[in-house]
Amino acid sequence: MITRFITDVSTRFNPFSARSKSARLFLSFLPPTARSSGMTITTKLLARTSTEPSSLTVKFKDGKELNFDSDAMGIKSLIEEVDRHSRILQKQFDLNE
Repeated sequence: MITRFITDVSTRFNPFSARSKSARLFLSFLPPTARSSGMTITTKLLARTSTEPSSLTVKFKDGKELNFDSDAMGIKSLIEEVDRHSRILQKQFDLNE
């Protein structure tokens, strides 16, 4: 996963729900140095009895914000969508150099 262009990651999920697995896995795919490299990671844990859906929001350096319903999407779909926009930003960065 290309994390170079991600500036902010916000998640909200119930850690005890099986449907929030993709949000938890997405956080585990972030590199250990993500916070020190300028990425802001915000996590809100919901109560065990909460019926709110899990969500994931990713912001990029160009200002684009992607909102995902992580209950409905799998981890592969989430990573593909984030990488799709990151590859566009990588191409623009390479052309500007």
